[in-house]
Amino acid sequence: MAIYPKNERGVALILTITLIGLIVILTLQFSKSIRAGLYETANFDDDVRLGAIAKSGFNCALAVLYEDDADVDSLRDDWAELKTYSSQSAAMFDDGAFDTDVTDLSGKIQINKLIYTSGEKKGEFNPDQKGILTRLLENKPFNLKDDQIEGILDAIKDWIDEDDEVTGFGGAEDSYYQSLDKPYSCRNAPLEFPDELLLIKGITPEFYYGTSDIPGISNYLTTVQGDGRINFNTASAVVLEALSENLDSTMVEEIVDYRNDEKNDLSKSDWYKSALGTGEDYIDSRLITIKSSFFEIISKGVRDSRTKGITGVVKRNGKKLTVLSWKFS
Repeated sequence: MAIYPKNERGVALILTITLIGLIVILTLQFSKSIRAGLYETANFDDDVRLGAIAKSGFNCALAVLYEDDADVDSLRDDWAELKTYSSQSAAMFDDGAFDTDVTDLSGKIQINKLIYTSGEKKGEFNPDQKGILTRLLENKPFNLKDDQIEGILDAIKDWIDEDDEVTGFGGAEDSYYQSLDKPYSCRNAPLEFPDELLLIKGITPEFYYGTSDIPGISNYLTTVQGDGRINFNTASAVVLEALSENLDSTMVEEIVDYRNDEKNDLSKSDWYKSALGTGEDYIDSRLITIKSSFFEIISKGVRDSRTKGITGVVKRNGKKLTVLSWKFS
């Protein structure tokens, strides 16, 4: 039997304790890595499952739009009620459901139509569209002053038009955007997505998204490239009032009430005359339509507290549906 000096036995003990400690630490770390891997695998599995469910809801919306009568579009159509029907989708899946909503973008103001995009007047303000946007900003809920409105519209025009000439006193071109703390270039082309407006001079997050007191401007604008006409059957009350200087909030309320009554016929774009009991052309017929060509579909796969969503913009031409944009969220 070997006999070690006391100092060597002490070193051996310390070494043994150190090795045991290292083994414990490595074991705990390995266990933690295994657990993290299992959680990641489970989350990935959930992510794939929820993505598939969200796609099912998106495809369901496409099917409803395909079957819809495209001659007249209103909030009475099946696509407008799809969010309500989504509550029944749980029966289609073992574990999960989709929550799908369709919004008619043809009921919003097409911001890229603020200027002419072709012809002799290319790059100039389109007075009809400028008038709609001006009334939108001067009416409730925004109540902006004339100089504020002029500045915002000038800046949007400069962002969209192709030249580098600053419009009015509120416009902005590269010289302004390049001087910012985080410089970037003026697009000088049509906006591709609504939140691109946040890059434009004078448009703050509060103005774009809204606050607890005032809704955001984003609720009423779209960047789809349509013909500029707004679907009178689906537009919000705020957009309806912006269509004409002859309309006030009381008249718009009467129009909305008439529109909500399923007994009333909405198959002619001048049905508002019946709602107001008048024969007057209060709204320029060139600005409105009763058909829709662009829709936004937001579909979420839902399982317990987890969700995964898809947002897409769809163009409909008769029975032809084209997905213009698509992103997971």
